[in-house]
Amino acid sequence: MTNGASNDSRSSRNGRREAAREKARQLRVEQKKRDRRNRVFVQGGIGVAVLAALAIVAIVIVNSIRPPGPGPANMASDGIVIGTGLKAVTTASLAADAAPVPSKPDPSGSVVSIRLYVDYLCPFCGQFERTNATQISQMANSGAATVEIHPIAFLTSHSAGTKYSLRAANAAACVANDSPNQFYKFHTSLFANQPAEGSAGLTNAQINKLVVDAGATHTSEIDKCIDDGTYTTWVTNATDRAIAGPIPNSNVPKLSGTPLVLVNGKQYTGSLTSATDFKAFVLQAQGQAYSTATPVPTSTPTPTATP
Repeated sequence: MTNGASNDSRSSRNGRREAAREKARQLRVEQKKRDRRNRVFVQGGIGVAVLAALAIVAIVIVNSIRPPGPGPANMASDGIVIGTGLKAVTTASLAADAAPVPSKPDPSGSVVSIRLYVDYLCPFCGQFERTNATQISQMANSGAATVEIHPIAFLTSHSAGTKYSLRAANAAACVANDSPNQFYKFHTSLFANQPAEGSAGLTNAQINKLVVDAGATHTSEIDKCIDDGTYTTWVTNATDRAIAGPIPNSNVPKLSGTPLVLVNGKQYTGSLTSATDFKAFVLQAQGQAYSTATPVPTSTPTPTATP
């Protein structure tokens, strides 16, 4: 009896051990399955996260690098020409990849050509404009001169990340396109309200208000153009063209800083805060133009027979 009970006890213990081993084996198999599933989920999650990140990067790149689009109307030379009555000389919009068409100087020498390459954040441009805006507008208004304004985004990185130079130049292009005869007033207003270099600059809403104050027409279209940054690619390309040079109708090889002021193709390098100095330069250039202008041919009267 004792031996039989002992054998039964051993068999029972062996059975329990086998059952425990089998249970442990099953648990290990299940754990391995769970581990494999978790690895798949983790790897899949990483893949989804990577794809999502790449998609975000792609969206940012697409939104920040606009495809070339047509330039603004009335700026075929990369600038807008303002003449008698402060009215703009109208030109068609250039195709996306078309080269700018330089404006033609007055061949008679009777109208002075003033060309300005300006950045609306540039403090030296502001000095020149505030000093000379009145006399330049008087000369253009009377027809004694044309003033051609080239908005340049030279200081885009100097406005606390808001790209004010680029936004202001884009706004100028928007006004040139939709309300060209109010361009000059808007242009001078940007300098009258010029922010400090290094500041965030004016907001789009503040720029839009200057558009209204300038008496612009089609303000809803201009507001959308400003908010959408419609001509930012064109501004960047026009700036690059000026920096690469040469500057048309002048002996200036390239734009190396702003303002660049040209009078009949000659660079003004005098005081930016003396209206008298600039006026003297204009008069000198005008006198030289008169002396070198091609004379207008006159007809020689045919002798008549004496009766």
